[in-house]
Amino acid sequence: MEDAKEVCPTRSQKRLKEGAVLVDIREQDEIARLSFNVPGLITIPFSEFETRFSELPKDKDLIIASNHGTRSLKATYFMMYHGYDRVFNMSGGMAKWVFRQFPIKGDPTAVEMPANTSCCG
Repeated sequence: MEDAKEVCPTRSQKRLKEGAVLVDIREQDEIARLSFNVPGLITIPFSEFETRFSELPKDKDLIIASNHGTRSLKATYFMMYHGYDRVFNMSGGMAKWVFRQFPIKGDPTAVEMPANTSCCG
C-alpha cells in the first residue's frame, strides 16, 4: 500500500475552500470541549469509525483530523485499504489548527499544543 497523503492545517484550509470535506474523528467529549468551525464538517468518532466510514463520500476529497494526527493517520490508512483514494490525513490535527488560529468553537486550551509548530504554507 502506498503512503498516506498528508496535509497540514494551512493546506487543509485551501482544500476545504476547493470543496474538500473535513472529517473529525475525535470522540464526542473532545468535540464538546473544542471543535472545528468549518462548513460541511462531518463527525464520526474514532470508536465508531470501522462501522460508519462507509457514510463518507468516495467522490470528494476527505481530510481526516484528530487531536494530533495519530488517530486520523490510522483512519486514513483504513480508508485507503477500503478503496478510498481521495483521503488525506491532517498532520498535527486540531493542535496545529488551533496554533494557526483557524476557526474553532470552544476552549482552545482543551488541546495540548504541538512541540513542532512548523506548518506548510
